[in-house]
Amino acid sequence: MKKIKFLFLLAIVSLVANFGFSQVSVSPNHYSVYFTDKNDSPFSVENPEEFLSQKSIDRRKKYGIEINKRDLPVNPAYLEGLTDLGFIIVNTSKWLNCAVVYAEEESLLLKLADLSYVRADFGEPEERKKKKKKKSKKAKVKDESEDLEYAFEYGEGTNQITMLNGHKLHSKGFRGEGMTIAVMDAGFFHVNSLPSFDSLWANNQILGWYDFVDNDTSLFKSDTHGMMVLSCIGANIPGKFVGTAPKADFWLIRTEDGASEYVIEEYNWVFGAEFADSVGADIVHSSLGYSDFDDDAQDHEYSDMDGNTTVCTRGADFAAKTGMLVSTSAGNEGNDPWKYISAPADADSVLSVGSVTYRGTYSYFSSQGPTFDGRTKPDVCAQGTASTVQGRTGRISTASGTSFSGPIMAGMVACLWQAHPDKTNMDIIQALQKCSNQSSKPDEKLGYGVPDFNMAYLYLGGIGFNELNKNNRMRIVPNPFSEEFYIGFYSEEKYLPISYVITIYDMLGKIITSKNYEDRTDEYNIFAMQELNSLENGIYIVQVQANNEIYTQQVVKQ
Repeated sequence: MKKIKFLFLLAIVSLVANFGFSQVSVSPNHYSVYFTDKNDSPFSVENPEEFLSQKSIDRRKKYGIEINKRDLPVNPAYLEGLTDLGFIIVNTSKWLNCAVVYAEEESLLLKLADLSYVRADFGEPEERKKKKKKKSKKAKVKDESEDLEYAFEYGEGTNQITMLNGHKLHSKGFRGEGMTIAVMDAGFFHVNSLPSFDSLWANNQILGWYDFVDNDTSLFKSDTHGMMVLSCIGANIPGKFVGTAPKADFWLIRTEDGASEYVIEEYNWVFGAEFADSVGADIVHSSLGYSDFDDDAQDHEYSDMDGNTTVCTRGADFAAKTGMLVSTSAGNEGNDPWKYISAPADADSVLSVGSVTYRGTYSYFSSQGPTFDGRTKPDVCAQGTASTVQGRTGRISTASGTSFSGPIMAGMVACLWQAHPDKTNMDIIQALQKCSNQSSKPDEKLGYGVPDFNMAYLYLGGIGFNELNKNNRMRIVPNPFSEEFYIGFYSEEKYLPISYVITIYDMLGKIITSKNYEDRTDEYNIFAMQELNSLENGIYIVQVQANNEIYTQQVVKQ
């Protein structure tokens, strides 16, 4: 596998003598040029159909998001001015209002001083001394495994779905239908011919693709990494390997050059996210991250992981402001001196995904938080140790890394959002945080922990919550139950820590199970009581002790 790195830092400013302004070098002979404005643009927010698809426009309308000047493309006249000087335009970013250009000779940069619409101060951090860091480890992909015992229709992918209670959403009919996921990666080797993706093509679920590295549409001969990432979501070989959202639609976008690592790939990330927005994607997922570059002078520091500094982090937050949900892998640096999450996982409006083992324990390689400014990251975790993926030869394999926990999570997010299309991207993220197994005590390794998607489904639907108030503190759903039920509880002491003890008794007063939940501070809480299918049918008593108060309710097992 070609090199894929999972940390990223903002381009270092290169000062050109007697130039009069700063200029950013993003890779050999490539430079970013920022513009002062979008004045006299031929594009207008009153005519968004000229630069956004109808689906993109509809997304903004649905969530009450205004189309603003940030959505306008870079002024074509400004680009023409650059080409007249001899620059080759590589790509442009409307959100950053900049262009990445190619110049054979650095001396050509001096001519930019003649253009009044080129910014003298790019708003980038000044050059500073960088501490040398050990180079990032790329994701380790294991050799193709022997066939495992098949279980249910998911086959070898069973555990990575069931640990999230994702099968419960699938059984309700939510498998990603109508949701569009843009996957940004290094390449999608043989996605057009490997068996896991047959149904995607047969059902026209691959909506299109683009390569921002080579600026063409030929990406099925490049890196295998994106192919394996896509399989975690979209694979569909019943009984052998099924992904987390096998009925979703996809855009495949190459933004990463697996052969090198320069800050131009951060810009490519933004270009790809803007493209995803323009074609109407609902979710953007990337198993990419940046902090360490081939040019050590460009390396990021931990202080840059503050949610506001790096190019791709700013781009990720801009993407979230369009209404898309941005999902990103946390990184594989947990066992390295760096150890921290990588950009854009530090962005405050993205879902950053760490890794756990098949038992739900911390994967030693998973990058850790918090962000430099003290926020909890990663947000949530999924199985990233020995994840099931499509192998390059056609066989089903295993691979390890947050590269795979990330898309496993992103596919389930698509199913959850399909079930609750009225909710915003941030509603979905907050529901997952609240419905994870460490929601009351998030930490630097697992964040809020492993989410229960069935609990999140109930939470977003208001089940157990809408009717709860100070006079109606407790509700159990479903009741009667067969395998599991959920307890909704209302606390008048909002923001004050409450410890809960939940106990289930049989009718003779025998304790069936008892669980402790420490220091909950939410007004509404939801608790999962699972793996109860072995109980005999009958009536049971559920007792909730909230600090010194006790509440009871009957529940029926059938």
